[in-house]
Amino acid sequence: MILSRSRQSGATLVVGLVMLVVLTLLVISAIRAGNINLRIAGNSQVHEEVAAAAQQATEQVISTNFTANPVAQTIPVTIGNSNYTVTVPAQACTASLPLTNASLDPTNPADAPCISSSTAQNTGLMVQGAVTPAAGQSWCYAQQWDVEARVTDNNSGATAVTHQGVALRVPAGTACP
Repeated sequence: MILSRSRQSGATLVVGLVMLVVLTLLVISAIRAGNINLRIAGNSQVHEEVAAAAQQATEQVISTNFTANPVAQTIPVTIGNSNYTVTVPAQACTASLPLTNASLDPTNPADAPCISSSTAQNTGLMVQGAVTPAAGQSWCYAQQWDVEARVTDNNSGATAVTHQGVALRVPAGTACP
């Protein structure tokens, strides 16, 4: 049976247009999802860079003799093509505890200057071998310091605040400001 032209109502055209609209909506939602994922990845990268800048500034402060004069500093850091300005407040001494001779290892060269004697002081003699140190106060304190770093990326608004604890051995009598 042959259909005449007058009996065709254009159903194929309507179905084709509906399918085209559905396909267009699917493509638009895929593009939006891709853009959102790209923005998430970019924000994550910026956040990691900002945290790395804060850590780099912290390491720069720790590599100096910051306990002699703990002051606030502004440190420029470059990572890739990005420049950051890291603010490091004055370092804070959180604890200063005297060490006892019993807590020191006479065979450790780092402990040797700290070992005191109740009978002879500042003799300049080095202790060799596994000798038990005399009980009592040593010539060193164990200090704990907190080094904080703050950085904000001006382009994205990403911020990072890091705290690094630092344990130091200092001569007895060194103040903990």
